[in-house]
Formats: sequence, C-alpha cells, structure tokens
Amino acid sequence: MEVTNKYIQYEDVRVPGGVHTVESLNYAWKEFETRDDDVFNITYPKSGTTWLQEILSLIYSNGDPTPVKTTFSWDRVPWIEQHGGRQHLENKPSPRLITTHLPFHLFPQSFFKTTAKAIYTIRNPKDVCVSLYYFSKYAQFMECREDFQDFVSLFLSKDIIFGRWFEHVKGWLTMKNNPNFLILSYEDMLKDLKGNVIKICKFLGKELNDAAIDSVVENASFQVMKDNPMSNYSAVPKEFFDKEKGKFHRKGIAGDHKNHFTPAQEEEFERIYKDCMKDINISFA
Repeated sequence: MEVTNKYIQYEDVRVPGGVHTVESLNYAWKEFETRDDDVFNITYPKSGTTWLQEILSLIYSNGDPTPVKTTFSWDRVPWIEQHGGRQHLENKPSPRLITTHLPFHLFPQSFFKTTAKAIYTIRNPKDVCVSLYYFSKYAQFMECREDFQDFVSLFLSKDIIFGRWFEHVKGWLTMKNNPNFLILSYEDMLKDLKGNVIKICKFLGKELNDAAIDSVVENASFQVMKDNPMSNYSAVPKEFFDKEKGKFHRKGIAGDHKNHFTPAQEEEFERIYKDCMKDINISFA
C-alpha cells in the first residue's frame, strides 16, 4: 500500500490521498457491517454520483426538499471509503444511504450476507473522461493533465483513480441478475428522470404519491442542484477544490465528448472499448 503526495495505491487501485486513508479503505472493505436496509449509491467517478445522492435523499424524505436544502449531500449520503466514513455511518440511524466509487472486488464484504440494496449508475465512458478531465483541473487532490490527449491516455491507463472504467463496470455487471441490485443509465435518466425515479422507488419498495414524485424530479434537476449550496460543493475548502478553475456542476448533459474528441481519438477509444467490452452489451444514447 503505497502512499504518494496525491494518491494512495490500495490493492490494485489508486485513490485520492487527500480524502482517503489506508485505514478508511480497510474499514469500507473489511470492517463495515452492512445492515439489511442499507442502500448503496455506486458509481464510477463523474457518472451521476451527486445526482443519485439527491434523488435518494428526496425519495427517503417522501419528496420533502428540506433535507437537501439544509444538509450537505456528503452528510446525507456519505462515502463509505473516505476518511470520515466510519464516523458518518457507525451511529447513523437506518435506513442508511451510502455512496461509494469502490470497484466490485473492494466493496464491503459484509454486503453479500445481507438483503441490502445497491444501485449502480453507468455513463458513457467518453463523457466520463471529459467530465473527469475538467474535474481534475480544480480538484486539488487529482493529477491534472492540461492537454486533453494526455488526459485521455491517463483515463485509459491503470493509473486513473478507482481503476479503469472498463474493469469497474464489468466488475459490477456481474451483479446484474441479483434482485437487490439495480442498474441505471445516466443517459436514460436525462431522457426520462421521472420514469427512472419511479423505477428507483419500486426497487426500494418506497411508495410515493404523484406530488412527491414530482417534487423529487423538480429538486433533483440539474439547475436546482447547481444552485443549491448543499449540493453544489461551493462550501468545500480551497485546499480541495480551487473554484477559480472550475465548478462542480458543469453541463450535466450527454454527448459532450463530441466537442472534445478528435476523429483519431474517437477511433482509438472505440477500438479499446470494443476490445475491453466485447462480451458486454451496453448502449449509450
């Protein structure tokens, strides 16, 4: 387990050292005791994590926006692997809403002995790459590659945070037939947020009336979240986010990679994608 200035090498993945410790990662993987009514929000970075934090918070408040307007998202749906995970989660009343970027093989071992539920959101990796590129410009705990081509190379390497997108997605897709596991598409959520909120409610066994569903959809919209200081990370200290170099909520769209990838980059990315995902059937809008 190698600790660098910016990263911790934990098992076979690199994670930002500023918000993770070896102890916090050990806690998440080996020591955390999952409860049967826990709900996990699982994503590869920049794939809709904060969006799901907001949606889950609103579903469990039955559409009441008060919690999302008064409590930071990272307190409402904390990351289990970050250094505050144990403190946030040990005494949190049930049902606990929990966020993670962990790959499947480093996920809490206790989860598999329970009836806890997990939601995994998948986003087009080219859009993930673009979003992570801009994120790296102002996230002080990330390695920044100013040249986009250099960043694409980093994204496709094992040195990218939380491991390569391909392995992360393939690992989690092994759970696709588990009744306690729900897969969401970022692109499909953009097209039909209400339909996906209803799908999530059904999966979680939460019965919300039409007004509550509409409130979830309204308060989890990109613009409302962008304007909400409890969700837009504007309160994060400068040693973590240099807000002069960017904003957490940038575009929240699908297809932005078309504005960044050259035809040659697109061709190379597609070649690698087809090679890595040849046995996986996923389509992106």
